[in-house]
Amino acid sequence: MAIEEKQVAIIGDRFMLPAAFKTALEAAGGEPVHIRALELDWPDSSMHHGYAGGSSASGLENLREYVGEPDAIADFIGDAGVLITHLAPITRPMLERLPQLKLIAVSRGGPVNIDAAACRKAGVRLVNCPGRNASAVAEFTIGAILAETRLIRAGHEALREGVWRGDLYRADTTGPELSECTVGLIGYGEVGCRVTKLLAPFGCRILVADPYKQLDDIDRAAGIAMVNLHDLLAASDIVSLHARVTDETRGFMNKAAFAAMKPSAWFINTARGPMVNYDDLYVALKGGTLRGAMLETFWQEPVPADAPLLKLPNVTLTPHIAGASTTTVKIAARMVAEEVRRFWAGEPALHPFLA
Repeated sequence: MAIEEKQVAIIGDRFMLPAAFKTALEAAGGEPVHIRALELDWPDSSMHHGYAGGSSASGLENLREYVGEPDAIADFIGDAGVLITHLAPITRPMLERLPQLKLIAVSRGGPVNIDAAACRKAGVRLVNCPGRNASAVAEFTIGAILAETRLIRAGHEALREGVWRGDLYRADTTGPELSECTVGLIGYGEVGCRVTKLLAPFGCRILVADPYKQLDDIDRAAGIAMVNLHDLLAASDIVSLHARVTDETRGFMNKAAFAAMKPSAWFINTARGPMVNYDDLYVALKGGTLRGAMLETFWQEPVPADAPLLKLPNVTLTPHIAGASTTTVKIAARMVAEEVRRFWAGEPALHPFLA
């Protein structure tokens, strides 16, 4: 193996710490000739979401959710044969500047910050970490559901203001237990599957809508039913979004979708903001078409301080933190390190990104 392929550029941040990657790489048995590390300041600064597109000259039009400027990132990578990163962008023009780069290991499930087509054309192996934060997001989703249905958020907000809301105990105010609820999951990937497993002990009915997935015998034995989107919206007391942003899903949770839901239903989004028309959601929540919502991702991040949704009393809001846990850091670092070890050993990738 050429010596440059044993040189590693690590570009981490303040969540996926460079030290975590380095420790995992050393534990995996690899002894690179040289490691150089850079720590980006995300999440203390914002990322470029890129959903509106970018300059074709820069190559950024194909990238989403990245941190760092291409020229500075390329300068740092230099002659390294391996790049380990979480959020750094890699574009076609950057790859043209980096002929020594042979492996890009991305510590996230969807490496949308990397131009995958350009990697294939350049002969660069691109690997990702599917499911690295699935458990964290699934746990968060259950917490979100309970915060809304059991009025935890409503009670907390009132008591913070010195108001004892005994009325939350009224039969016409309190919420149902999950054992009485039908929960509909839109999207049945890594996160959706884990959510169903966590919901099972509650005894709720679970519906799934995902045109690209099929239930297996274990799913069916657990009572999970695959239905179309319209039937899921109409039947569910809780609708939880777990799909990916595509041309098909962009803005698909809109006025018609919310109108198809029960007026007593809750909407949960721990996936991505661009799939939701938030103006339509605001109207539905304010007008009583929906009972409530828990929103973890948004059309713009950070959310503008004057956003109308922030003023509604029937919404729980969090700043895109569902996937954040120390466990996620460890899992992702180990997955990346194993991919690098396999590359050096001449073994096939466990998780080649082929999309």
